[in-house]
Amino acid sequence: MPDFVDQVVLHISAGDGGNGCASIHREKFKPLGGPDGGNGGRGGDVVLEVDPNTATLLEYHRRPHRKAENGKQGQGSNRDGANGADVILPVPNGTVVKNASTGEVLVDLVGVGTRYVIAEGGHGGLGNAALATTRRKAPGFALLGEPGDTLDVMLELKSVADVALVGFPSAGKSSLIAALSAAKPKIADYPFTTLIPNLGVVTAGETVFTVADVPGLIPGASQGKGLGHEFLRHVERCDMLVHVIDCATMEPGRDPITDYEVIESELHAYGKLEDRPRLVVLNKADVPDARELAELVKPEFEARGLRVFTISAATHDGLRELTYAMGEWVAAARAQKPVEEPTRLVIRPKQLGDTGFRVRRVNENLFQITGEKPERWIRQTDFTNDEAVGYLADRLERLGVEQELAKAGATAGAEVVIGPMEGGYIFDWQPTLSAESVRQGPRGSDNRLG
Repeated sequence: MPDFVDQVVLHISAGDGGNGCASIHREKFKPLGGPDGGNGGRGGDVVLEVDPNTATLLEYHRRPHRKAENGKQGQGSNRDGANGADVILPVPNGTVVKNASTGEVLVDLVGVGTRYVIAEGGHGGLGNAALATTRRKAPGFALLGEPGDTLDVMLELKSVADVALVGFPSAGKSSLIAALSAAKPKIADYPFTTLIPNLGVVTAGETVFTVADVPGLIPGASQGKGLGHEFLRHVERCDMLVHVIDCATMEPGRDPITDYEVIESELHAYGKLEDRPRLVVLNKADVPDARELAELVKPEFEARGLRVFTISAATHDGLRELTYAMGEWVAAARAQKPVEEPTRLVIRPKQLGDTGFRVRRVNENLFQITGEKPERWIRQTDFTNDEAVGYLADRLERLGVEQELAKAGATAGAEVVIGPMEGGYIFDWQPTLSAESVRQGPRGSDNRLG
């Protein structure tokens, strides 16, 4: 099980709304008590909230399925069902939320306390007390609760750490982060011992910052060789790059200058990293030949405008100077950064004159109706109750659906789909008589459907 996760797919389900209640008040000496069915409770939302105490997405890697509580069903005596509890998911500052299917960025969460409702709970259904009118004084039906939103989202950390350690495999990056911090990465003398970033917290005077030990890079990493794309993705989200160069390697064709140039060429080919400041760390100076080589190449790095530190992660030689140099840069960079403001969530009202639905003629005898209201009303209707079906027909007629169907060329008996073509509600259209012009039958029935 990894100790650090910066990208995860989360399967989210909001709570379903509770069903409304169809109930008639019954009391001695009150034969016409009237309807008293309560409304269903609203389903709980799933909310992402930026938490300063959360630094990784590991918890969601372990438990990727999250569901909010359903709303409770309404009851008689005008008792409404309880609302479902929201689920609050803490995420690190700078988390990017994407649609897992399309890759579309939904929101970039910046600023402590920023909240974003990623999945809304379903509305509770109305009880028959709320549906009573002067014509329908005692409805024998109630509306069903709506299902909550269900979707898959990808959470991705925009910033992993302040400093990233980059270099060839077995250059001593894991040993260095273990020496600088309390992190305990796996350390061994073979390439790609590190397969996921290791994070360490480093203190330099009053400055506390994070360092990421990024898995080793090899030639061709920018084209994906050796999991290069995955490793470079971690580097992209760090603010400073520290080249860790192995001065004791005995591999043919390798030396500190060549190693630096190879890694730089891969970073340049990957792109988006040109503005990152660099430091060069010549590691393994505890080996006599390595120290001599470090002193030999140090002037050449400095001639390129780079700060160079000769260290030994094994003996901790030179680590104090390196730590304070990184701390100074981090403190200066933080001072120059603008104050992060919470993400502003834009609410866009619907266009004036919007009917709320669209009618499309699919073929000569097939028509499709799409829109928030018709599709929501379909979900709320109990099709086992004729009176509920008649109520749906009245709502669609008042919305203007039948008028638009007639304009589109629909005739009696035409096949109509409300919602998507796959999985929508299908019926044969018959022009509806208004319920006002039809005598009401027993509760739970509708004379128009006889």
